[in-house]
Amino acid sequence: MELLGYIASALIGISLGLIGGGGSILTVPVMVYLFGVSPLLATSYSLFIVGSTSLIGSVNNFRKGLVSLKAALFFGAASVITVFATRKFLVPIIPREITTIGGFTITESFLTMVLFGLLMLVASISMIRDKSGAGPEKECSDCIKFFKLLGYGISIGLVTGLLGAGGGFLLIPALVFLIKLPMKKAVGTSLAIIAMNSLFGFAGDLGHFTINWTFLLTITGIAVAGIFVGGLLSKKIPGEKLKKGFGWFVLVMGIYIIFREISG
Repeated sequence: MELLGYIASALIGISLGLIGGGGSILTVPVMVYLFGVSPLLATSYSLFIVGSTSLIGSVNNFRKGLVSLKAALFFGAASVITVFATRKFLVPIIPREITTIGGFTITESFLTMVLFGLLMLVASISMIRDKSGAGPEKECSDCIKFFKLLGYGISIGLVTGLLGAGGGFLLIPALVFLIKLPMKKAVGTSLAIIAMNSLFGFAGDLGHFTINWTFLLTITGIAVAGIFVGGLLSKKIPGEKLKKGFGWFVLVMGIYIIFREISG
C-alpha cells in the first residue's frame, strides 16, 4: 500500500501541474487509506504538502505576471487568520467521540472523512461543470475591495483549516466572478492564497501533533517533482478535457469515501 501511496503522491503533483488544481484534494485520502495516517494528522500533513506545492506553483506564476498581489493580500488577510485560528484553537478541542445517535458513535475521524468526502463531491462537480472560459480578459483593479472579500475569505479559511484542503475550486470562481480577474491570473493568485492559508494553518498545528518530518518532506518532494512533470505534459495534453476526466475520478472517490465510512 505504501508503494501506491508514493505513486499517488506523484500524481497529486502531476495533476496540479497539468490542470492548475484539484490534485491537492486527494492528499488526505492518500494519507489515510494508503499510508495509514489518522484523519486529523492527515489534514495537518495535507496543509504542509498543499502549501509547499502551491508555493512553488505561485512563484512560477508570479514570474510570469500571473499573480494579483492586491487580491492575494486582501483575500489572504481574512482567510489566513481564520485558518490559523481554526488549527490552533478549534481543531485541538474537537473530542474523539462527538455524539451517539441510535447506538452509532460519531467520532472525530468519521466526521472528518465524511465531510472530506462531501467536499470532494462539491469539488468534482465544480471541475466537471467548469466554465473557465467565462472570465474577463482584463483585470478590474477597482473590483478588489477588502470588505467585499472578507466573508468569502473567512469561509475559505474555515474549510482549509478543518479539512486541510486548499480550496482552489472555491477560490478560482470567486476571483473570476467577484473581483473580475482573468482566468490565468485567477489560477496564479489562487495558488498564492492557498500557499499562505495552508502553511499558516500548518504553523497553527505545531505543538499539537508529533510530525514525522522525514516522511512528510519525502512526500512533499515527490509532489513538487510531480508539478514540474505535469507542467511539461501540459504542453502536449489538452487541460480542459483532462480536468473534466479528473473531476469524474474525484466524484467516484468522494462517493467511495462516504460509503466506506458509513458502512464501516
